[in-house]
Amino acid sequence: MRKSWILSLITMVMATLGMTAAGVAPASAASNTPLRVMPLGDSITWGVGSSTGNGYRGPLWDKLAADGHPLDFVGTGRGGSMSDPDNEGHPGYKIHQIAELADASLTRYRPNVVTLMIGTNDLNESYQVSTATARLKSLVNQITADVPDATVLVASLVVSTSGSEEQYRAAYNQAIPQIVSEAQSAGKHVAYVDMSSLTTADLDDALHPNDAGYQKMADAFHRGIQSSDSSGWLRNPAPAPSRV
Repeated sequence: MRKSWILSLITMVMATLGMTAAGVAPASAASNTPLRVMPLGDSITWGVGSSTGNGYRGPLWDKLAADGHPLDFVGTGRGGSMSDPDNEGHPGYKIHQIAELADASLTRYRPNVVTLMIGTNDLNESYQVSTATARLKSLVNQITADVPDATVLVASLVVSTSGSEEQYRAAYNQAIPQIVSEAQSAGKHVAYVDMSSLTTADLDDALHPNDAGYQKMADAFHRGIQSSDSSGWLRNPAPAPSRV
């Protein structure tokens, strides 16, 4: 009787701790929320410097598919060798140029995840640098207004070997967490994605990552999506107009 009671007590304690008889917690099931992802930005979003043209989009797709998400990448452009190369990456574009096209693209495709990296060309070309972070903040607000149910992942700019960009990049990146924090305080699903793991060894040229760098970017965006999922942010995609 005493032995039976002790075994029952052990079973209850293990259940309370979320453990199995083997002594480890059971793995949680992968999320199967459908994801309609819009990669949004400049030539780094497009994938310049990648041997496949996929940039971070290819490895990010693979990771999200392995998690169990039904996937649809969306955007007006198609670039790379991956099976779903749709994206909204525009080589050479600055923040204001992305803002000019964002309303039409976002309302057309209705993504529930936006992966945003923009600002490299503003800094590299010393274009209105003093207002760059304010323009980024305005763009984030624009995106969340267009697709209020979406999760927006705002990435820091990757390292470069451009003297022009590098003189501004640290201050620009330091402002992004505050932009994200203010958006979160307003109830928006906006998260910061830190790309500081990339080094100059991960570059194909002065500005663009190589394959190893893009893999690191994919890892960072993937962690951002997983964290957003754990926070309960991911919503099923809203109905979108028919596309041709």
